[in-house]
Amino acid sequence: MNNKLVVAISREFGSGGRLIGEKLAADLGIPFYDREIIELAAKKSGLSTDFFEQLEERASSSFLFNLVTTAYASPSFFSQYDIPISHKAFYAQVSVIQELADSGSCVIVGRCADYILRDHPNCAKIFVYASREDRLKRVVDHYDYDSEAIDEKISKIDKGRANYYKHFTNESWGSAHAHDLCINSSFAGIDGSVTLIKTLLQVNGMI
Repeated sequence: MNNKLVVAISREFGSGGRLIGEKLAADLGIPFYDREIIELAAKKSGLSTDFFEQLEERASSSFLFNLVTTAYASPSFFSQYDIPISHKAFYAQVSVIQELADSGSCVIVGRCADYILRDHPNCAKIFVYASREDRLKRVVDHYDYDSEAIDEKISKIDKGRANYYKHFTNESWGSAHAHDLCINSSFAGIDGSVTLIKTLLQVNGMI
């Protein structure tokens, strides 16, 4: 495996993107990061983990985010200027993700890692999506949500992820042009999706 391989996975809620990332990391023998990024960013910024976890949910209402600019700044920017707390949280995550990518090979799920690491020389950017039916079933099977509210929950979380991504990157969430591989996990399955990603990495000499 090449040094410092990074696989950045973005995903629709309920598509199995996290499961795919975990299995891929286990198969490759490299670290997997998801919530750990929140915990590290919370320590770095002094903000609570609860605040980080609520950011995407708050972003489902664009009104909460339209009072500040979408300019991309360096992680040290917030230490020099008075900027919104949501930006301080984002830049802390940027710093953590860059540090993880620089420290060695890993799989990172979410957190705009595909955008943050867009210039990384050895990063594969993946987007995972699935049919609404499969996503509903997976959420019922794996998450503790009221079945009557699941469909609304999926829409809200996806909207939050899209708005969050657009706000901080000025790019469209889930765009095929921003990714090296887009996978329909309803068609490929979890194991098949992992195989597709590993094949992509092998074809490109990354593993």
